[in-house]
Amino acid sequence: MSVTLILGLQWGDEGKGKIVDMLAKDYEYIVRFNGGDNAGHTVIKGTEEFKLHLVPSGVFYPEKTKVIGNGVVVNPETLVSEIGTVESRGYSMKKLLVSSNAHIILPWHPIMDGALEVSGKIGTTKKGIGPAYSDKASRTYAIRACDFLLPEAEFRQKIERIAAHKKKLFGALGFPDFDTAALMAKTLEAAKKIRQHICDTQFILNDAISKKKSILLEGAQGALLDIDHGTFPYVTSSNTTSGAGCTGTGIPPQKIQRVVGIAKAYTTRVGEGPFPTELKDPVGETIRKVGREFGTTTGRPRRCGWLDLVVLRYTCMINGTTEIALTKLDVLGGLRELKVATAYEIDGKKTADFPLDLPRLARAVPVCETLAGWGGDISRCRKISDLPPNARKYVQFLEKSLGIPVKIVSVGPKRDETILV
Repeated sequence: MSVTLILGLQWGDEGKGKIVDMLAKDYEYIVRFNGGDNAGHTVIKGTEEFKLHLVPSGVFYPEKTKVIGNGVVVNPETLVSEIGTVESRGYSMKKLLVSSNAHIILPWHPIMDGALEVSGKIGTTKKGIGPAYSDKASRTYAIRACDFLLPEAEFRQKIERIAAHKKKLFGALGFPDFDTAALMAKTLEAAKKIRQHICDTQFILNDAISKKKSILLEGAQGALLDIDHGTFPYVTSSNTTSGAGCTGTGIPPQKIQRVVGIAKAYTTRVGEGPFPTELKDPVGETIRKVGREFGTTTGRPRRCGWLDLVVLRYTCMINGTTEIALTKLDVLGGLRELKVATAYEIDGKKTADFPLDLPRLARAVPVCETLAGWGGDISRCRKISDLPPNARKYVQFLEKSLGIPVKIVSVGPKRDETILV
């Protein structure tokens, strides 16, 4: 029996889709446990590429059970579209399960998200994620997947009650209006298409554990976007750290034996907020161009910077990371020298601890160590010994600094462009 949890150790966009897809062959269940369709995971097999937002990354394995856990907020239109896209390309979605407790994003949520973003810029995707989680926390104006199984008349009554409340709220706040009848029609159509996938996944997953089945838990975003442990308020609206693997699935914590933390060989972030190692120069632009650092969901250019060990020490600590998957090492090839932040200087004092308050983080100046770069394409390397000496030293420096083994090194976007240590 094995439960493995995979999550990002930075501000998201670490390449989780590829790693989950690569490891999925060894697991019987692949489970998404947090976030919504604001997340984007790209998976590639040969010449095929999928950009997924809700469906777990194991789409190339029709025989595996894919689960959307209760911690996810589900946009039903996005889900129907993704199921259709995957099936149209020859991969079955019959073994997709959606937790009956997963909350639903409804058409008024993106409207509210966009209006709030205008008044206070956070850098959201405007997908309605925050307002959906707000309604979940309010416990009064939320719809869950289990509501899609209600008789239509009862479901309509529930939606109309909430819609009437939202209309009053939107009018008072000056938000754009919406058409309740059109909303109802779209939601009912989507509900009919995903009803067959809805079930009580907590029981199914725990039964799988009791039968010694293997489970892979897939996190969305990255640890520094966690609403409790991240760079608040420039975070997402859910917990993105390892604890969410339990609350977002119903799997007890002692059942998770392996936590794979994914880190890029450099650092990126999307949206607003402090970013100590950010490069606002030609080197940063080169990394963005070579690494194709544009958001899977929004297409926004990502901010790029050097690898930050202050960040990684903190996120490895709070997640109980047992091993690291290092991605996009190939992107750094060709740079003459590389810098790695090992500490910060804040108000004239040096610290190795990540500042948890935003004003101190905004004043942080990275203290960097310089490492020699390497030239040439490394995408054909399949063993650590195949890497150029300076590339090996870079990986070893990361391992030694964190005290955690690097078990996977990605040297290109394709599944086989990977070194397994």
